[in-house]
Amino acid sequence: MERLLDRINTPQDLKKLNLKQLTPLAEEIRELMVDTISRTGGHLAASLGVVELTIALHYVFDTPIDRLVWDVGHQTYAHKILTGRKESFPTIRQQGGISGFPKREESPFDNFGTGHSSTSISAALGMAETCALSGEKHKVIAVIGDGSLMSGIAFEGLNQAGHLKRDFIVILNDNEMSISPNVGALSSYLSRLISGQTYNTFREEAKTILQRIPGIGKSMYRLAKYSEEFVKSIFVPGLIFEELGFKYIGPILGHRIDHLVDTFRNIKKLHGPLLVHVITKKGKGYKPAETDPVLFHGLGPFQKETGQPLSSNTAGISYTTVFGDTLTKLAREDSRIIALTAGMTGGTGLDQFAREFPDRFYDVGIAEQHAITFAAGMSIDGYRPVVAIYSTFLQRAYDQIVHDVCLQNLPVIFMLDRAGIVGEDGPTHHGLFDISYLRHIPNMVLMAPKDENELQHMLYTAVQLKSPVAIRYPRGNGANVALDDSFRQLPLGKAELLREGPAATIWALGNTVHPALRAAELLAEEGISCRVINARFVKPLDEELLCSLAEKGAPLITVEENVLHGGFGSAVLETLQRHNLTQVKVSCLGIPDEFVEQGPQPVLRAHYGLDAEGIRAAVKKLLYGEDSHLGQHKKTALG
Repeated sequence: MERLLDRINTPQDLKKLNLKQLTPLAEEIRELMVDTISRTGGHLAASLGVVELTIALHYVFDTPIDRLVWDVGHQTYAHKILTGRKESFPTIRQQGGISGFPKREESPFDNFGTGHSSTSISAALGMAETCALSGEKHKVIAVIGDGSLMSGIAFEGLNQAGHLKRDFIVILNDNEMSISPNVGALSSYLSRLISGQTYNTFREEAKTILQRIPGIGKSMYRLAKYSEEFVKSIFVPGLIFEELGFKYIGPILGHRIDHLVDTFRNIKKLHGPLLVHVITKKGKGYKPAETDPVLFHGLGPFQKETGQPLSSNTAGISYTTVFGDTLTKLAREDSRIIALTAGMTGGTGLDQFAREFPDRFYDVGIAEQHAITFAAGMSIDGYRPVVAIYSTFLQRAYDQIVHDVCLQNLPVIFMLDRAGIVGEDGPTHHGLFDISYLRHIPNMVLMAPKDENELQHMLYTAVQLKSPVAIRYPRGNGANVALDDSFRQLPLGKAELLREGPAATIWALGNTVHPALRAAELLAEEGISCRVINARFVKPLDEELLCSLAEKGAPLITVEENVLHGGFGSAVLETLQRHNLTQVKVSCLGIPDEFVEQGPQPVLRAHYGLDAEGIRAAVKKLLYGEDSHLGQHKKTALG
């Protein structure tokens, strides 16, 4: 039996369906999404919640002529399916497949690339402004979630939109508010009434008539306006948006396609900034995702029938878990410790800390800039705030790190989860820039553990220091080493000699240390004995050990999971140049000047020569000029 979805390849095909066919189409899209993501993994709950909303937007508006800008991208799976990527949807987030986020290079329907949150309003407003400057008449729509809306940039965009008064539509996808059927029905009716042409024509005509009455006209209009706002405030929670210059419409039920289509058809005829408040349910239509939307926000493959994640059978525990456990243990003995995160309590491993120390835990929402300065303020009074944020998201708070923390030399501890190559989420989520954007800031101490055991000692060390500290560690499980029962403070700025060998010195950082040790073993089998150093500290660098080894003349290779520009290797080269040790041969392994695409972590590391085989080949090239093995290795890694 032919599915409705089989007929749909573009939004133009969608418009050929009648209104009653859109609801069963939504169920077919959900079935495809659940079936696919159960095999590939991905961000499921948010996308399940906006299926009807996505259908209604493409059904009513003339995309891609009308510009549709999605926030974050977690909610765009139905959008991709309806805009020519249905057949390629099974490749989502896979190497060589379609992205899990909007990507301009992928489709003309993806008007703006979004992997970080809260950008849609500003980007879409820019498009609305150029539309007005060019004299064009198409609509521009930003879709933003309630969590993303709390970020400062979102309110900055709303503020300017209200000032510019351009034709501009913001869809607020609210999937957290609880709403009963009766209230929902009334709200939907009022929203469709308020968005209707008759109501708005009457409203504008009444305004004109009242203001023209001699003597008392303006006073009567103000009184009528206040009366209108009072009545609306009883039914409609939108006064804050009205004060920002938007016409507020909502809330409406986001799973009633007829209500959505009716409302969108009405607002197409309106002008000026509009905000449509839509209530949706995260995980809608798939019971496991409805029950646990946090788990199904982003997960790996799972059993479709039960929703249970499939075990990866990977040995060891994750760096994230070790961080959370260690911080909780330290907090039991040290009342100065405060934990903060920006909307990522579970993702950063702070669940246990939050349960055990609710008065010392703060989730500020998607507000990284505020989180850093808030932590800086707490550190003034002797507390030790520990801010856990993914490496790629900390980029959003760069000025706060420089100005509010490091300039004042405040003891704020930054825990950078997901540093380095992250995997299937692709270039928006790889944490490959943090060494470069942190190491040059005065007063900053920057560390990276070789394994999960060293991570706990680094966190303990950071708490003892009286300066800003950043610790970067990767996504995924550690090296499956035993954890020490007690913590010890590491000597500041001192590297660790792990293996001796005269032929060459491998200076490895963080999670590249164990691959470097394996590379040294492989080289030893070929009769090449190499020294291996665990750098531990990017800043302060162990200059004494570095210079003493460089003076011996053995070639040196640095290894890091960060961009080479301004990274750990750059720090080594700068040090050697400063000490006039430029005669030593040096090679730097890391990420070249490019954005890393999506793919499994092991495959990407092999491609960039950051696994044991790649390091071995790089050492041989440094020693003998041999590069054929490295080239073959990279070719094999890419398949």
